[in-house]
Amino acid sequence: MNDSHERLAKAYRSEKPRFLARLRAAGRSLEEAEDIVHDVYAETMERLHLVAGIHNLPAWLNSLLTRRLIDAWRHDRVRAASGETDVTEDTLREIISAMGLDPHDAFIRDSLLEALNDALRVLPAAQRRVVEAQVFGGLSFREIAETTGESIDTLTSRKRYALRNLSRALRHWIEE
Repeated sequence: MNDSHERLAKAYRSEKPRFLARLRAAGRSLEEAEDIVHDVYAETMERLHLVAGIHNLPAWLNSLLTRRLIDAWRHDRVRAASGETDVTEDTLREIISAMGLDPHDAFIRDSLLEALNDALRVLPAAQRRVVEAQVFGGLSFREIAETTGESIDTLTSRKRYALRNLSRALRHWIEE
């Protein structure tokens, strides 16, 4: 097992720059590329007992990386087809000001806070825990994954679903 760990560590040191460059060339941000490379190595660590039987470890890691990249492209395509977009904080400020809402107005702020708390309460527990850990606890996906034992992909999916549900709930609040 120790030999497998050393082989994986050596492969990580030697192949990480090449994998990052490949992911960056495929249009991924540096942060996304690092997350994908980390996920590949974390997955391999979970299956460390298999490493001894792998003759060409860098090639095997490359195939895992290729699958992760394909999954990321599929995810991007599904997001684009569903019309889902990332909304920046500046965009939210523009929407609020265009609607004539002053976020400093105590009534608006209290009403929005109440609507947000109601929306958080009705989220499924798993989704609520991820949002609370990130927003209120300031934890990264990696830190949450380490404490819960769940994969980063699972946690990001839960957060995505939670944000979608919160967005719907707040959209109803704005329409009222």
